[in-house]
Amino acid sequence: MLEIDGLKLSIGDTPILKDISLSIEPGKILGIVGESGSGKSMTALSAMQLLPEDSATSGSIRFNQHQLLDADDGLMQDLRGNDIAMIFQEPMTALNPVHTIGDQIAEGIMLHDRVARQEAVTRTNGLMERVGLPISSFPLSRYPHELSGGQRQRVMIAMACAQNPELLIADEPTTALDVTLQAQILQLLRSLVEEQNMGLILISHDLAVVAEMTDQLVVMRHGEIVDHGPTGSILRAKKHPYTAQLAHASSHIPERSQPPVLSELATEAGLAPLISARQLIRDYPTKRTNLFTPAKPFRAVDGVDVTVYPGQTMGLVGESGCGKSTLARMLLALDTPTSGSIQFNELELTSASADELQAARRNIQVVFQDPFSSFNPRHKVERLVAEPLYLEPGLTVGEKQNRVVVALEEVGLQASALSKYPHQFSGGQRQRLAIARALITRPALIVADEPVSALDVSIRAQVLDLLTELRERLGLAYIFISHDLSVVKALCDEVLVMDTGRIVEHGIASDIFDNPQSDAAKMLVEATPDLERALQNRPSGSR
Repeated sequence: MLEIDGLKLSIGDTPILKDISLSIEPGKILGIVGESGSGKSMTALSAMQLLPEDSATSGSIRFNQHQLLDADDGLMQDLRGNDIAMIFQEPMTALNPVHTIGDQIAEGIMLHDRVARQEAVTRTNGLMERVGLPISSFPLSRYPHELSGGQRQRVMIAMACAQNPELLIADEPTTALDVTLQAQILQLLRSLVEEQNMGLILISHDLAVVAEMTDQLVVMRHGEIVDHGPTGSILRAKKHPYTAQLAHASSHIPERSQPPVLSELATEAGLAPLISARQLIRDYPTKRTNLFTPAKPFRAVDGVDVTVYPGQTMGLVGESGCGKSTLARMLLALDTPTSGSIQFNELELTSASADELQAARRNIQVVFQDPFSSFNPRHKVERLVAEPLYLEPGLTVGEKQNRVVVALEEVGLQASALSKYPHQFSGGQRQRLAIARALITRPALIVADEPVSALDVSIRAQVLDLLTELRERLGLAYIFISHDLSVVKALCDEVLVMDTGRIVEHGIASDIFDNPQSDAAKMLVEATPDLERALQNRPSGSR
């Protein structure tokens, strides 16, 4: 179906891909893994002919007898979406912000299948149901910004699957999804492969997902293929040192030199909370259903209590759309609660003045879920990472630059990144920039909304070690929001489990994941992928 032979790619004077050769057959799943910047996404974009203008390619990419490297725009427009579809890594940048999700899904159906709008809408309804977004709860009239990160990713998947393509390229399709939805989407992709004999290229940094899903595996590093073969054999043998390194990093647990900070012990010792929220409620207005009935508001957060002590890491887990990010925005004073109280160092944030909030924000920083949408694309890294330093007046230009360089080095980036723009980095590298920006003021509390979801396993291990080391050295506290329960269990002292806007379980991290009590926690634990379990479930010598 698709055969890439000797593909070389350079952008300007920089070589990106070096002699890439791979192929995929109908009804098979090919996995591509590697660290950020290894060339995984650029290989996919080469097949889609969506490369930057100053790129140069050589070699061969054949799809069903079509030579794609020299294909004209007309042929590629016919093939894209209809025969070859792609799920992009960052849905917020791939979706059009001025069109509704219904229009964006239906557009491809009308263009490729030449059907009337009503039929396209009917098919769109079915696609939304299939990816877990029933129109009764998620009407087609919504815009991308009205959905959570995981919900936007599911809209992207619905768009990609709309024409039942022969080949689907999925670039980190489950990065923004919680584990229960990840399991649902992976099962959907698997069923499409089986039912339609579709080929699937799955690009992922999650080796457990790759082990469960793929037939063949390609391991990339620095634009080259360093390991290639049946997935089970590659991940069991780990013959190549780089493959072994990735497998080891995927199960990495940060070492802790200090005992966990537990709320019960902190209360008994008379320790004052760093931040304390009581009975938080956040309602959002909705549209009227008819002229005579007032609109009933949508309650995103319903009576939530949160207490975090100095040096404590509080995990917040739950399905996509359960209210985690809304709660985080209120704790950051970026969103105002409908009712409730939030105290940070005895300052009431809900009624604080602008000057009081500015002083407090030096001690509260955030890492957002989608790094690209949180950066101004017109500014360079030096300015972007230094943004929080406006909270520290009196610093010279040289002092600010030194602080930026130190922050970059702490997250594994070099000073050479200072003069680059966000679009010149991979998704994982942009997430590291976001973490560097959060660290630069040395805050007392960091609200981390999926801080490692876009990182490959090696960088994730480094960042988790960094977060742990900073917490123990500087006494940092974290509110850690994540879909990766293995990370939450390793990093967090206590965990809050959220479901439909409420906290349904709260306890010590190890207790909740070893013996969950609520239905929501049980579902999350059961759906969490595990590399060793996935390999054990594969017949010996298979694939």
